[in-house]
Order: sequence, then C-alpha cells, then structure tokens
Amino acid sequence: MAAWAGWGAGPAGAGSAGGPSRGFLVVLLVACVGVAVVLLRDRHWTEAGVAVAGALYFGLRVSGRLGGRGGDRS
Repeated sequence: MAAWAGWGAGPAGAGSAGGPSRGFLVVLLVACVGVAVVLLRDRHWTEAGVAVAGALYFGLRVSGRLGGRGGDRS
C-alpha cells in the first residue's frame, strides 16, 4: 500500500509542519466574532450559534488550551 501524505496521514501528512500560525488563528477568531455579531443582529440564532462555537474553538487554539504545540504527539 502506497503512503499518502494527505489530511490525517500521520507524521507525513498535512499539519506535520506545525499547523497554523498564532496570527492566522487570531484572524479567524476575529472573523468568527464579527460574523456572530452580524448574525445575532439579524436574528439568525442557529447560524450565530455555529459562529460562536467557531470563535470558542479558535479562542482555545490561540490560548494553547487545544491543539498543543511542540513535541512529537504520535
């Protein structure tokens, strides 16, 4: 079976270079918060909830509480 270096392919797969930068995660966090505010203003409750969940996820990634950095996690 040939090795495949696609998403989730272990140590040689996508993300093996360390994942997204902290700056990129901050941009995504701010974008999610902005989208959530607009959706809440327009009373799209379900969609706003998804945007808030995304903001929480990216907030946890930025703070380092999720998706730890450094070391080999294999």
